[in-house]
Amino acid sequence: MGYVVSTNASSLVTGQTHNVGVLTPFINRWFFAEVLEGIESALIAAGYDLTLYRLSSDAKQRRRVFDYFLVRKRVDAVIAVGIALSPSEIGLLRGLGKPIAGIGGAIAGISTLSIDDVAASRMATEHVLGLGHTRIMHFGGDQDEQMDFSVHAQRLAGFRGALADAGLVQDDDFRTTPFSIPGGFEVGLAVLADPRSRPTAVVAGCDEIAIGVILAARQLGIQVPQQLSVVGLDDHNLAEMFGLTTLRQQPGRQGRLAVDLIMGQLTAPHGDRARTALTVPVTMLVRSSTTAPPAA
Repeated sequence: MGYVVSTNASSLVTGQTHNVGVLTPFINRWFFAEVLEGIESALIAAGYDLTLYRLSSDAKQRRRVFDYFLVRKRVDAVIAVGIALSPSEIGLLRGLGKPIAGIGGAIAGISTLSIDDVAASRMATEHVLGLGHTRIMHFGGDQDEQMDFSVHAQRLAGFRGALADAGLVQDDDFRTTPFSIPGGFEVGLAVLADPRSRPTAVVAGCDEIAIGVILAARQLGIQVPQQLSVVGLDDHNLAEMFGLTTLRQQPGRQGRLAVDLIMGQLTAPHGDRARTALTVPVTMLVRSSTTAPPAA
């Protein structure tokens, strides 16, 4: 007869809406889009809907989301993607009495999962060091305009930590650029155009920067990897096409794991919702964008 159960009506009986609220600062960036796709597929498989809230840095807008939408629009659980919640926001979410999970970094009192950004950047740097490179630069995010969880600072710290362990101290080892292909292209043109100061290897803060650097090198007639090695971090959908050596962090899998966390809490007695912090491993993928440095 075409009858469909009203979730609003059934929730009055069961106390469950079968709806999960997801907070994210970006929708159109690759990492966040991949995480959201993973969350959505896992929720659909579990029979849940998704309500998406994009949080900006605007304090008034954030308060409206937390004070009004999450409180008055019923959800069974909340997932925060790449957002470092304030103590007051954490208190409000926990006050809802709903399962909460975070992706991107540790959040006090909340189950979270993330990669180790310092260790990942160190691993990428150690790869080119192991190939024999000594003139290495990091192209990463602005240190004065950090993403939440200080991703830019952590990836720079991992890079410099690896150089220090190798006994290399370089005064001019870092350039700031947006996390995008155009950003990598612009900084690549600016740095690689001068052969006197050109590095033999670039460790990029993300794959999109690395791809932009490869495109800039091609425009300048610099061969990758014979004259310039480039390594990224992400395993972006375009990485294999560009032969990019990178570290795979599987954001879609992180989204699915976050759903597993909240589902585990939904099925546990309220008092037994243990908090956990998971470090998601990354995998080194060596492709054709890196090799030994050119002869002097």
